[in-house]
Amino acid sequence: MSDSTVTEDRGDSPSSLDAEQVGYKQSLGRRQVQMIAIGGAIGTGLFLGSASRLHSTGPALVISYAVVGVIAFFLMRALGELVLHRTTSGAFVSYMREFYGEKAAYYTGWMYWLNWALTGIAELSAVGLYVQHWKPDMPKWATVLIALAVVLAVNLMSAKAFGEFEFWASIAKVGAIVIFLLVGIVVVGLRLDIGEHRAGVSNMWSNPGGFWPASGDFNWYGPILVMSGVVFAYAAIEMVGVAAGEMADPKREVPKAVNAVVMRIAVFYVGSLILLVSMLPTSEYTSGISPFVTVFGRMGLDWMGDVIQVVLIIAAMSSLNSGLYSTGRVLRSLGMSKQAPGFTLKMSKSGVPWAGIVLTSVVYVFGAILNALRPDAFEIALEAAAIGVLFTWSTIFLCQLRLRRLSDKGVIPPSPFRTPGSPWTSYLGLAFLVLVVVGMAISGWQSSPYFSHKISFIVVVIGIPLIAIVLELGWLVVRPKVVANTGDRLGSVWTDTGPRYPVGAPSTATEEDE
Repeated sequence: MSDSTVTEDRGDSPSSLDAEQVGYKQSLGRRQVQMIAIGGAIGTGLFLGSASRLHSTGPALVISYAVVGVIAFFLMRALGELVLHRTTSGAFVSYMREFYGEKAAYYTGWMYWLNWALTGIAELSAVGLYVQHWKPDMPKWATVLIALAVVLAVNLMSAKAFGEFEFWASIAKVGAIVIFLLVGIVVVGLRLDIGEHRAGVSNMWSNPGGFWPASGDFNWYGPILVMSGVVFAYAAIEMVGVAAGEMADPKREVPKAVNAVVMRIAVFYVGSLILLVSMLPTSEYTSGISPFVTVFGRMGLDWMGDVIQVVLIIAAMSSLNSGLYSTGRVLRSLGMSKQAPGFTLKMSKSGVPWAGIVLTSVVYVFGAILNALRPDAFEIALEAAAIGVLFTWSTIFLCQLRLRRLSDKGVIPPSPFRTPGSPWTSYLGLAFLVLVVVGMAISGWQSSPYFSHKISFIVVVIGIPLIAIVLELGWLVVRPKVVANTGDRLGSVWTDTGPRYPVGAPSTATEEDE
């Protein structure tokens, strides 16, 4: 694999930020972009994670998905405004650097990497669960390594290879959901029997405990607390922001992809959940078994359950594929600013930041070890990854607020794709994310009488401070290099009146620099 030497203009003009794009190939076409956007909204959060949440929450989970879906739409509009302001594969890292400075970019980049690292472990756990549907004796760690080898090979080829994989994976995922929706509409509409239960919309409120269960093992605030897991289900939608740097025509494709989010959420997520709770009591869905497989199994269509099972494996590997793609680009953005090891700058002739991709895949290998040691690895990694998702979403809202403030003051040109309802939609999004963190702590505390099993509580109360300490120590280590690289210009590019720094002689960062 051949490496290209990248020289970054770390000058003091805003245009120097575009140096992050050096070496990338704008090879993602229209059909690939649209399916990446669609596929990003469909993953294991719906296919697998919804099972345990239906069981513990009841039909009101539909409300949880709908509310988070609205926030996700606000997020995508904010991201769209940022992308059309400046397209970059550094995405959130680059925007935080521009609007909040180098330290903010450092935190954002490593939190996003942590998000995908933990998400990858969760997705690998899901692949292990799905494969055991046919081969219960096959070790999960073996499945993990095979799945990782496949997506790693795809990512190391080219951005176009990534796009093709995502295109066909999205076709499979969308096809599976469409089939379920069509079958579900017929079954529910005709009130057919599914095993010992009769399907019908009335099951939504005649479900044991009612639509919003609040007695027995249920709490009235359950659908609110469960939103942290629902946020994870939507996590990959921000992938459009990273992929925009390698799109052939982002100004045309990004608005289309962003505006389609609300319809995808309404149809694929909310529509599927309404049918699921209309077809079977929520107590029939159990953790570790896809609710779609459960439904088809009860209908006597085991072969269809097998088809869904194949699609679920594809969905999990699609998420893994996206994780390697994203982290490779983000690590390179950090590397160019001396906030990550210098080898993360290395790229192949085909424009692939292979070093960062390999680094992430090494971490994924630890997922295999986690699978061998802890059978509940999926839930552990899911809750931990949710913190990274929440942080990333927060940075998008914060950057959009700063961009709009500067453009309203005439400091920078307004983005051609402005967020409707701003700044209130971003404020609402930030407030919601804070409430989700609080909900994670509460639900985690109530989840078990044993402290070691209070996963969400431990992640919030111990995990967040621990991550902050580690990142702060890391910043102390890299700060001298960042200072030398930028000429001690660590602040944001803009003030409320114009560029923060006068234009001066640029410094350079190359792959050979340590």
